Amino acid sequence: MKSIGGDSNKPVSPPSPQEHGATGQPGPQRPPATSSRAVKVEMTSPSARLQEPDQGLSDVGVVDGARTEAAKQAIIEGRFQIDPEIVADKLLATVREHLLIHRKS
Repeated sequence: MKSIGGDSNKPVSPPSPQEHGATGQPGPQRPPATSSRAVKVEMTSPSARLQEPDQGLSDVGVVDGARTEAAKQAIIEGRFQIDPEIVADKLLATVREHLLIHRKS
């Protein structure tokens, strides 16, 4: 049997199979102790960045189904006109926004 008191700084180890007796069955065990202390959780930078897509999606407006169907029909009929200057301006704006977001992190 092991002593648990006194001036010893030696940790108490669980009993070995030989200490259980002839049956080899462990004795009654207590459930692990639980703590009621509060735990502080902090998000790391990569974890915080995982939430950015959700925040960005919340800024996207609701899709106008009627407008989408009208655009599809215009494409099918060959009436859909693409203005290359508008496409270029929007592409540049998207790249600028992307660079600003990633420069901050």
